[in-house]
Amino acid sequence: MHDFCFTIPYGILLVIGGIVGFLKKQSLHSLAGGGGAGLLLIFAGYLSLKAFEKRKNSYFALILETVTAAALTFVMGQRYIQTSKIMPAGIVAGLSALMTGFYIYKLATGGNHIPAKAE
Repeated sequence: MHDFCFTIPYGILLVIGGIVGFLKKQSLHSLAGGGGAGLLLIFAGYLSLKAFEKRKNSYFALILETVTAAALTFVMGQRYIQTSKIMPAGIVAGLSALMTGFYIYKLATGGNHIPAKAE
């Protein structure tokens, strides 16, 4: 599975979560954190998709995805430890930890698998 297949939906979920947090609690932190991280991930996923279409890997995008997901894991993990609230801190921390592991795996295995060109 290619990183952009998961990154773009993951980014969209974060943007939606940031908007919902803002609408429910008027939290600019939710909007900036969720929206900003989500948009950054969507951008990285787009870069990766465009590189894949050119039959290349975008290690810049993959590293950006990894760093963003790891930062979200740390920040939301800390928030979960402080508040013990599953929603949103626990869910975002858990999902981000899974995504961080996936990105590390993709980095370790050389990025997206580029299929051999059909003759």
